[in-house]
Amino acid sequence: MAMIQCISPVDGSVYAERAALSLDAAKDVVARARKAQKAWAKRPLEERVQLVLKGAARLNEMSEVVVPELAWQMGRPVKYGGEYKGFNERSNYVASIAADALAPVVVEESERFERRIEREAHGVVFVVAPWNYPYMTAINTIAPALMAGNTVVLKHASQTLLVGERLVQAFIEAGVPEDVFQNVFLDHETTSALIAAGSFNFVNFTGSVEGGRSMERAAAGTFTGLGLELGGKDPGYVMEDADLEAAVDTLMDGATYNSGQCCCGIERIYVHESLYDAFVEKSVAWVSNYKLGNPLDPDTSLGPMAHKRFAKVVREQIADAVSKGAKALVDPKLFPQDDGGAYLAPQILVDVDHSMAFMREETFGPAVGIMKVKSDEEALALMNDSQYGLTASLWTKDVERAGRLGREIETGTVFMNRADYLDPALCWTGVKETGRGGSLSIIGFHNLTRPKSFHLKKVTA
Repeated sequence: MAMIQCISPVDGSVYAERAALSLDAAKDVVARARKAQKAWAKRPLEERVQLVLKGAARLNEMSEVVVPELAWQMGRPVKYGGEYKGFNERSNYVASIAADALAPVVVEESERFERRIEREAHGVVFVVAPWNYPYMTAINTIAPALMAGNTVVLKHASQTLLVGERLVQAFIEAGVPEDVFQNVFLDHETTSALIAAGSFNFVNFTGSVEGGRSMERAAAGTFTGLGLELGGKDPGYVMEDADLEAAVDTLMDGATYNSGQCCCGIERIYVHESLYDAFVEKSVAWVSNYKLGNPLDPDTSLGPMAHKRFAKVVREQIADAVSKGAKALVDPKLFPQDDGGAYLAPQILVDVDHSMAFMREETFGPAVGIMKVKSDEEALALMNDSQYGLTASLWTKDVERAGRLGREIETGTVFMNRADYLDPALCWTGVKETGRGGSLSIIGFHNLTRPKSFHLKKVTA
């Protein structure tokens, strides 16, 4: 029997392990989900919405277990209290718009005709969730999918092996029927086989670009709908009229929070030449204030990366850039806890350029490169010089300028004077190798349902 393990970044121990389901057992899970879906979809919308909210509330009650579990599984310091703020914000917002998002579009209601477009649940939705924000990324799809009348099968990354169990436990204890929301432990082969067999009506995957390609290959020819949020290399641009202190505070937090393991984390920053020196100096001071250490220590503000192999990638990118002329500005002596493994000190590089992998490939760690620019045109060209496009962060007092630039940036979301945030009222989406589709907002509900048209002629004469 194949076992799936979570190796804790805290101390390298096996923190949890679960047996992977066989293909037959996994098919049985899907069959139960499909059998339960019609009855679930027939329940009143408000009843489904309230059950989901009760599930979210129950998870909140489990914080004393959930928060340290997250620290053990993927290294986020307990200081930050888990993911409840974003988790609750997203759950509550989609609940507030569910009725409007799923309301029929009435074209005509007369003595002769009823013509309308209704939203119908896809059926069984498969959510493949990542380890970096395992609760928030999962709820983006779970909450609206269940509210819309789908049943959900959840598979989490091995690094956050226990998260799916906790989510399902909370929702079942809150009253969601067991077969409506199920957690599974699957290896890659079984996952691909299920998708290739057309087991699901919609698949939402958050993970690597290669993982997304695997999903597309598995789904080829099945016409299964896919939502994919993949890699990122999100830029920040600090213009000459920016609030310097606010830009440093937000962009450095966006580059290093969660040890830089954020889908929309800031990985490259372009600063107008008039502010460049001051921005760099203040950024180095900001980052140097972190306390790297055991995430279970309440004083720790920067935990280990989720796995030593992820930290290895960051170190290799930094070393490659330095070998090509980049300069590392953060003194490693400030972080004696950096052990060459999962515990990795934050770093800022200057004298970087786009010939370096550090400025082109996803780093996904607490390290960022800063470049000097002379104009909007130069910054725009550099921001678009990427195979990814999730968010871009613009720093200026000029809203019109930000809007004009934003329309030229190849990205899913344009921020002005903020970064590294997911607004549940807006569609979370990406372009290029960041993926396709979109979650949250009204559009997220539409992606988790299909339109059905009703053309009802009341008279025959």
